[in-house]
Amino acid sequence: MSDQGSLYRRLLAWLLLPLLVLGTLMLVLAYLDARRTADRAFDRLLEAATLAIAEQVQWQNERLWFDLPPAALEMLATSAEERVFYALVDGDGHFITGNARLPGDPRGDSEAVDTLHYRNVEWRDLALRQGVRRTRLEDWSLRERFEVRVAHTREGRRALTLTLFRGNLAYIAAMAGLAVIVVLLAVRSALAPLTRLRRAIRARDPRTLAPLELPLPRELAELRETLNELLARMRRVRANQERFIGDASHQLRTPLAGLSARAELALRQDDPRTWHDALRAMQSTSASTARLAVQLLSLTRLNNPEATPELQPLDLNEIARTATRSAWSVCHRDGIDIGVETTDAPIMIDGIDWQLEEALSNLIDNARRYGAGRITVRVLDAPASLEVEDDGPGIPAEQRLMVLRPFYRGRDGVEGSGLGLAIVDGIARTHRARLLLNDARDGKGLRVTLRFLGDRR
Repeated sequence: MSDQGSLYRRLLAWLLLPLLVLGTLMLVLAYLDARRTADRAFDRLLEAATLAIAEQVQWQNERLWFDLPPAALEMLATSAEERVFYALVDGDGHFITGNARLPGDPRGDSEAVDTLHYRNVEWRDLALRQGVRRTRLEDWSLRERFEVRVAHTREGRRALTLTLFRGNLAYIAAMAGLAVIVVLLAVRSALAPLTRLRRAIRARDPRTLAPLELPLPRELAELRETLNELLARMRRVRANQERFIGDASHQLRTPLAGLSARAELALRQDDPRTWHDALRAMQSTSASTARLAVQLLSLTRLNNPEATPELQPLDLNEIARTATRSAWSVCHRDGIDIGVETTDAPIMIDGIDWQLEEALSNLIDNARRYGAGRITVRVLDAPASLEVEDDGPGIPAEQRLMVLRPFYRGRDGVEGSGLGLAIVDGIARTHRARLLLNDARDGKGLRVTLRFLGDRR
């Protein structure tokens, strides 16, 4: 399954990516906190070292002097083997003694004493942390100012920073691992109802359309109800199909039984005239049965959405002329006046030519079979419409919805299968058109209109 199709992986990505960002931020903060802690610890050592040196400064032979106590610098000498530097400078900035001429306090000649200033310095290509203490001799006869400057390299600070960071890293890694485990369990638990739904659907008999009865969370319950609605529609479709198949089998069984009976009866006779009459009746029955079969196939194609071809731009005038020419010979034989009225300009729509021609053919055939003496095929604009009007008996208003059902005949004793208007209704839905049944314009007969509602070209 692809990443785009996996809900499990999507949830993990959306949950683990923020955890990764948060974990990275925690690592950065942990490192910065470890470095601040190491700086504070070593700055306290710098403070102690400068104080120890300042306490040893004395006035001897008209000058400042001191004996360096070993503990003053040993406290800065850790296992990281830092290099330690110190210097004693008088109040005028003159170097007195020390192992390095370190830079002074950048604050200038301030009168403040007993102050300590920390800073990072670059001295002779060494990165140093320096502490500068300004103080003075506390003698009743002399108050000489001086500075004690102590600096050391940063190896010990870095080592302590890494030690503290590794300690924090262990806690962060443990928390991250626990968070990942919790996320994995939470996602798996959240998707468990979806897994149950999938298994319930797979385990169902493909022939059953009974609703799903499965306890699910609210979000998936909506999906279950949607599936149940789909199953209900499929049950209705199957019921309609079964009823259609039953009606179709009945419609086909009757003429086929008639053909068999007439053939059997003719075989028992020796009179050629009887054979001729039987053959004529069988020819008529077989023609009507063939038409019924064609109509059943047309209705089946219309009810199959996967078999619907792509709509193409068509001129309704050309469709009307083609359908009228195809029906002219049959109508002329029956003494029916058929004509077509078209517009001067093309009326273009998106449609399927053979379906529209089939619709007009069924409307013309219905009018012919039900006693029309005049049939008019008409093309209208604004909105684009196809219309078939006749002067026959028409259809009562209360039956105009019933006649759209397959195998429904408005009157008994009329040759036909009752599928014509059902096929026209299916073609209208395919073309997003409205099928309208109204009285003829002069009040006598029926006017059937296909009004196209889609975008015109």
